[in-house]
Amino acid sequence: MINLTNKLRCKLAHKLAVSVILITPVLSGCASKVEEQNYRQSMEAFVAETNVAAHLASEDEINWWQQLNSAQLNKLVNDALASNYDLKTSQLQMKSALAKLGAQKAEYLPQGGVNLGAQRTGLADDVTRQSSANLELNWQLDLFGRITALVDAANASAMSQAEQLRALRIEVVSAVVTGYISYQGNKQKEKIFNLQITALEQSIDVLEARVQEGIASELDLNRTHAQLSQQQALLPDVSYAQYRDLSTLAMLTGRFSGDIILEDEQTILDTLFTVALAEPNKAIALRPDISRALYEFSQTNSLSVAASKALLPDVSLDAFVGIVSLGTNTLSNTQQQWQILPQIEWSLLSYPALLAQRDAQQYLSKAAYNEYQKVVLGARNDSELSLRLLSKSIAQKGYADQRYSFANKAFLQANAMYQEGQIPYLALLDARQDVLIAEDNAVNAKITSSLAKVKAYQAFNGRWSYGLKTL
Repeated sequence: MINLTNKLRCKLAHKLAVSVILITPVLSGCASKVEEQNYRQSMEAFVAETNVAAHLASEDEINWWQQLNSAQLNKLVNDALASNYDLKTSQLQMKSALAKLGAQKAEYLPQGGVNLGAQRTGLADDVTRQSSANLELNWQLDLFGRITALVDAANASAMSQAEQLRALRIEVVSAVVTGYISYQGNKQKEKIFNLQITALEQSIDVLEARVQEGIASELDLNRTHAQLSQQQALLPDVSYAQYRDLSTLAMLTGRFSGDIILEDEQTILDTLFTVALAEPNKAIALRPDISRALYEFSQTNSLSVAASKALLPDVSLDAFVGIVSLGTNTLSNTQQQWQILPQIEWSLLSYPALLAQRDAQQYLSKAAYNEYQKVVLGARNDSELSLRLLSKSIAQKGYADQRYSFANKAFLQANAMYQEGQIPYLALLDARQDVLIAEDNAVNAKITSSLAKVKAYQAFNGRWSYGLKTL
């Protein structure tokens, strides 16, 4: 499926600068090369054949949640990107990886230090004095590329952590939008339930009067009371769902639930909100989970190279330069001294252990490559599944809207017929029950459809994730 040599060549050919580790376009260059031409063609064919294909072209998905025109939602997203504790932790981990990369690069340079000393020794009546200042250097020459391989491994580790941070930002933004839509949807459901309860209570008042007059039966009254209790039982659930949504948003933005105060924007479910992607294939190929798996494979492969290079001799250069003063502790009347000592060390007796370490690292490299292939496969399946879910939810929303429309018309007709004495009250009650259920289903379908769109953007995240605010 993927040419291993080409991938390694791609990774090793691009030594990325630390200062642009989060936004460098080389990420997209390397990530795009991991996809075979057949994969791109099959994904294009899949997007073309879905019912939502018309919504997946000629648009830019950067800041896609702003389609909902909600200042509250935009602020929540910005707060989450600035204050989410998981993001802060991931940023610190990335800084640690960058520091380790810097430490590994320092191995290219000579190591050593300065030593200043004074000595005074007495033996019987004989006292001797000596002072010295020395500079000692040890330089590991990277003739066979072992240090370079370790630097490449550290670089890949830092890039992997950067991709982990990008993936976490995607998750945080998607979760904020999901929680906000869910909250507003539950507020709308609560409003509908209260309207339905009010209507049923008014019907009960009328029925009680008619029962006393002998016009209506106790059966009609009891059935209406049962409907009322059924609707009232829904309120605790929707109230808890709202608190759950607020709790989720509070956790994402680094606050307590009581600190989240949101105004009702129940019309957000009726706002035009479409899934539009400029380049669907790149939106998949540039996903951070794919890039991270590639960098993790590159890291293990570089460590495998370093383990192989450990079988070769180590060539180093030791140097010493300094001054020494005999008979004084004040570095006066000094004499110069220096030494250069080239060294070759070859751990021939450690070969069995070094070979075992090399083999172990090579197996890890193969395992990382298999994991990479699994991630690529999972990314494609995830994107396809999200489109199927989106297509299904759009269709279901259309049917739910039709059902509510017809059920509402039927209720109005039944009410008119009941007023004219053409049907019994129980028939009107059944019509009311149908419209209540249909209205509830219609709201649920709106919520599900909106969340399916969020899920689609979450799956096709390769491009818009680079547009997120870099902290």
